[in-house]
This record gives sequence, structure tokens and C-alpha cells, in this order.
Amino acid sequence: MNKYKGYDNKVVTKPWGWEHTLIRLGKKLEVLFLQLDYNKRTSLHCHPQKKTAFVILNGRVKVQYGIYKKNFKIYGPLSRMVFRKGLFHSLKAVSKNGANVLEFETPVIKNDLIRFSDDYGRKNTGYESKNYTLDKNFNYLTLKIPKKNQKISKLKFKNINMELSYKKKFSTIIKNDKSTSAILNGKIVNERNKTVLNYGEVIKTNTLKILAKEFFIKKPLLILHISKSKPSKKSRH
Repeated sequence: MNKYKGYDNKVVTKPWGWEHTLIRLGKKLEVLFLQLDYNKRTSLHCHPQKKTAFVILNGRVKVQYGIYKKNFKIYGPLSRMVFRKGLFHSLKAVSKNGANVLEFETPVIKNDLIRFSDDYGRKNTGYESKNYTLDKNFNYLTLKIPKKNQKISKLKFKNINMELSYKKKFSTIIKNDKSTSAILNGKIVNERNKTVLNYGEVIKTNTLKILAKEFFIKKPLLILHISKSKPSKKSRH
């Protein structure tokens, strides 16, 4: 049994906001929903054993890369980034209403955490214990994994649509939009069966159109498609 399963239906409180498990595939991969409060930031930390990716859902986030403060970039909605193992990073909400972010961790190792610095005195501490969890009904922030023969599992948060489904062909994934796609299971390979993209990656959905010309899907891909809601006709007037 995964000892971190107890976090699944909890809200983990943080000095910069909170986080909640949106999707978890055993010990393989976890998708976390983060609430970053205005002008608050995560510790400057790294994960020596796991790959981490992020997708900004709303708000603006200042992301620091590495230990030098001058190495940063500000991202808006549907921006994406992937951090290799061992790369120090920190996220700070710079929009007045804070920001919401999806975090993808591969594999699930909560205590794979080294903090370089922290604004809240947590430099030498590990991941939050169960004492920092709250029982709350966050079913509206949970996506169930569909069976391979089932339809899409959907979730809407503010003006963001999230759709989780299995895809056997590139043609059923590719869309001419500015959306983001995350691979949660399966992989894309070349003709010699070498891995091109593995689970835990987040990319522009349109990038798949280019990859489809050269590569192949190995086993159905579990894809999380993230897009902005189209404005209603009434809001356009």
C-alpha cells in the first residue's frame, strides 16, 4: 500500500496557500492542484529523485530557476514547464488574486525534497506531516481516471477546462488551439521503440501534430487536456 494515499482526500496547508491531490496513479505519478496566495512563494527546493512539471491555470507566477535570483521568468495561464531531477526552483504568485497551478510529480515520493531557502523557516524540514492536513470536501477538484473503454472525465475550474481520457491515435488528440496536454500514462516512441516522450511530460497540444509525422503511440496514452473556456456569445457583445 502506498503510504501517501492518506493525502489523497486531504488539503495540505502551506504557508503560501494549500495543495490537494487532483489525480494519482499509484506510486507512478501524482497531479497536485496548488493555491498560491498573492505575493507568497514556495521554498527554493529541488527533488533529486523525481521529475516535476507545472501548468499555470490562472493568475501570474514568477518562477525562479536554479539558486540565482536573477534567473526567473513570469508565466501566465496555460504556460508549462518541466524541471529535471535536482534542479532548484521556486514559484511565487504575483497577481493580486493569487494563482492556481497544476504540479505533476513522477514518481510519487513526498519526502524527496531538499530546500535551499525558505521564507517561513522550513529550510531544514521535509514534506508536511499529516498534522498539516485538513478534511475538506474537494470532490469538485478531483478527476477520476476513466477505464480504457470509457468516455472522458471532465473538470471545469473557473475559465479552465480539464479533460482526462485515453487516446490510441494522434488524430483524436490534435486540436488547432492554444491548449496544453499532459501525458499521465503511456509513451510516444520512434520506429525502433525508443522513447521520445514519456509520462509526466507537459507540452503544447499542437506539438503533437508535429510529432505525429515521425513517431507512434505505444499503448493508449492517458492524456490530460487543459484549455480555456470559449467566451459565450453574450459576453462578446
